[in-house]
Amino acid sequence: MANFYTEQTNFYGNSKPSDLLREFGSPLYVYNEAILRQRCKEMAGLIKCPGFKSNYSIKANSNLELLKIAREEGLHADAMSPGEIHLLLAAGYKPEEILFVANNVSAEEMQFAIDRDVLISCDSLSQLRLYGRLNPGGRAVVRFNPGVGAGHHEKVVTAGKNTKFGVNIELIDEVKAILQEYDLKLVGINQHIGSLFMEGTPYVESVKSLLAIAAKFPDLEFVDMGGGFGIPYRKQEGQERLDLEETGRRLTEVIESWMDKYGTRIRIKMEPGRYVVAECGALLGTVHTVKYNGNKKYIGTDIGFNVLVRPAMYDSHHDIEFYRNDSILKSDITAAATVVGNICETGDILAKDRELPEACEGDLIGIMDAGAYGYSMASNYNNRLRPAEILIGLDGSPRLIRRRDTFDDLMRGFV
Repeated sequence: MANFYTEQTNFYGNSKPSDLLREFGSPLYVYNEAILRQRCKEMAGLIKCPGFKSNYSIKANSNLELLKIAREEGLHADAMSPGEIHLLLAAGYKPEEILFVANNVSAEEMQFAIDRDVLISCDSLSQLRLYGRLNPGGRAVVRFNPGVGAGHHEKVVTAGKNTKFGVNIELIDEVKAILQEYDLKLVGINQHIGSLFMEGTPYVESVKSLLAIAAKFPDLEFVDMGGGFGIPYRKQEGQERLDLEETGRRLTEVIESWMDKYGTRIRIKMEPGRYVVAECGALLGTVHTVKYNGNKKYIGTDIGFNVLVRPAMYDSHHDIEFYRNDSILKSDITAAATVVGNICETGDILAKDRELPEACEGDLIGIMDAGAYGYSMASNYNNRLRPAEILIGLDGSPRLIRRRDTFDDLMRGFV
């Protein structure tokens, strides 16, 4: 029988799914504070090196309350836009706790970060030159392509030969020339190999490559190893977790050995965005239709790809739970069904031809592991209202942390 995540973790606390939807509307993003804090602690303590710091990537989930919790648990942050910098500062992060991991940004966006004393990572020679013109004599960070990529889908592999990210290793001399031309001090280098790796070896190998690059730059203050740590999206099939203890041990050995040769102790950072928030989030919705087209069964819900786009965009898997009278449907009798949303697109699919219990109209549905790249990629497509977000606190009680959209929100911005 499948493993049911919300049951094992008491995910909904003191509440029942139907109570939450009745109070906050359907669909609804639900986050569990205890799980979030546990994942933060795991990342904060992954590597046993003095000064090690995990940088939470806000693009995974930018809810202000979740950002505050991540900072309370000791995580610093990466930002990918001025808007993300703005939110991080509002959540209490100090400028020195933020790294602007810029990609193809304008002079205005760079200046926004410079004016707020936020370090900027430049991932091309042209962006480094732009930064030098805007901030001569400043402190610089360069993102390198270590030549090793990993990830669950080609669209999220961010290193190797087929990616837009990073400066290739053979351009190091040109990087040094630009630094000298604008009197820039290189204080850090960084990388990111991709998203959702479940085996640590590619990551460890990429770190070795990055440290080899770092050795060519004396007087660095830090090396940011990037991230991409995966979570088991297929828990109901018994998928195993990434072995954090083994990965952390191997990373610590590699880093300590390198520092002995480098001759000075520098800070080590990494960017575990998804890992921190994915499992703390579930997406609740309602089954409105069960129908057959030919011999194909469709379960129609109010969770369109405007609410959760990952399955439509990346063919991503999310475990599904159905609730009837607030109990999980656990029948051993299943049938192949395709779970779809309410968007006027054929590709509006949450799960395709999956063996599922016999859901009925009026049942509730839970999409697991929806905390990362869920609400942050949501939209008003079809002029649908984005859902509310709530937090199940440590005491088990629900708290609204972002209200549901209203029709007035759809009119905002028109002149």
